[in-house]
Amino acid sequence: MNLMRLASAMDLVAWRGFVYTVFILHFVFVCQLLLLQPLVSALDGKSSSSVDLFERVAQSIKVKRYSEAINDLNAAIEADPTLSEAYRHRASVLRQLCRYEESEKSYKSFLGMKPGNSAAEKELSQLYQAQSALNSAINLFNSGDTTKSLDFIDKVVLVFSPACSQAKILKVKLLLAAKDFSGAISETGFILKEDENNLEALLLRGRAYYYLADHDVAIRHFQKGLRLDPEHSELKKAYFALKNLLKKTKSAEDNANKGKLRVAVEDYKGALALDASHIAHNVHLHLGLCKVLVKLGRGKDAVRSCTEALDIDGELLEALVQRGEAKLLTEDWEGAVADLKAAAEKSPQDMSIRESLLKAEKSSKLSQRKDWYKILGVSKTASVSEIKKAYKKLALQWHPDKNVDNREEAEAKFREIAAAYEVLGDEEKRTRYDSGEDLEDMGMGGGSGGGGFNPFGGGGQQFTFHFEGGFPGGGFGGFQF
Repeated sequence: MNLMRLASAMDLVAWRGFVYTVFILHFVFVCQLLLLQPLVSALDGKSSSSVDLFERVAQSIKVKRYSEAINDLNAAIEADPTLSEAYRHRASVLRQLCRYEESEKSYKSFLGMKPGNSAAEKELSQLYQAQSALNSAINLFNSGDTTKSLDFIDKVVLVFSPACSQAKILKVKLLLAAKDFSGAISETGFILKEDENNLEALLLRGRAYYYLADHDVAIRHFQKGLRLDPEHSELKKAYFALKNLLKKTKSAEDNANKGKLRVAVEDYKGALALDASHIAHNVHLHLGLCKVLVKLGRGKDAVRSCTEALDIDGELLEALVQRGEAKLLTEDWEGAVADLKAAAEKSPQDMSIRESLLKAEKSSKLSQRKDWYKILGVSKTASVSEIKKAYKKLALQWHPDKNVDNREEAEAKFREIAAAYEVLGDEEKRTRYDSGEDLEDMGMGGGSGGGGFNPFGGGGQQFTFHFEGGFPGGGFGGFQF
């Protein structure tokens, strides 16, 4: 019995030892879990969080949220100043934004931790190239060399700093200076897509539409900018200048339509004086002014205004027609025919142009006739007695017997004077001449016969001059008056 009790007691001790051993082992395992796991997590978490950070930064850059990317990188560097890649990523973002001084500091911080890193050194070199190119572009723009300046922006700055707002705005200014208004509209569209409230982009885009004479769209851009900043000086200046131009233009057109031609002339001139560089609008102002001047009979001024319009747009048909009409007023017959013929070729179905051309051709033909009125020195409204008096005076002056020293010249003059009188002294012939018939030879061939010719009729003192060959029917002969 005692032996059985002893065995039982020994089994109990052994069991208790086994249980205690198992407890100790579990305790150690639990301690390992509780104490080592935070350390492992801390070591692995640093790498894991960095990956997440850079992925988030990359995504922000992809959607052009550069401020968010920089804020994330700044926070990471503040939490762990030894995180070298954060410096490099921040430097790259700042370089793209052309914040060159900040970018340079970040690159140098990274290279201080990772000296000799070839990729970072290359990016730093690109930063210096972009910075230098931007400064050169600005200087060239200020000096008026837009072509070279645009080359620096496109080929260097925006290659290494594609998110550089300053370079993008400068590019738009260069496009405007080069009169590439469509290009300026396209570039500002990209800027406003990223930042719809960019005041400078709104101003420049409005100016581009303005110079294309799309004034309604220009006004909308200026108004949007002024709603964002009512005191923006450049937007206010552009907006009110355009409103004034439109007001002046409307006043000129209204006065022209009402027949207030002289007032319209002053309005057109006032509108043209507002912006000489606004050629897309000024071409119509020049044309409107030309038309009013033609109506006023101011041919020389009208020719000048229509020429201004054609210098801007050589295909402007109405300006060509109006200049032809203006040249008729200045008696530039050949010039009128040339302009109207060119207009007729551009619009062969326009009968009004063809009528104007026929009128110009007739005037040109008439201009080539001898002007009998001018030869006798009388007006086209001169009476018969005034014509006879002028003829008598000139016949005495140029009679060959009175001009022995210059007989040939006198004979030619006298023959011309006699021809003029034979046309203008005859009511029927004068009427036909005034209607446009070519009667140049009538004065020489329509005399009273081969013997004598008395242009003044009977009575009065008689003068007898003798010419060889007879006058006026068959050359010089006896002539008496």
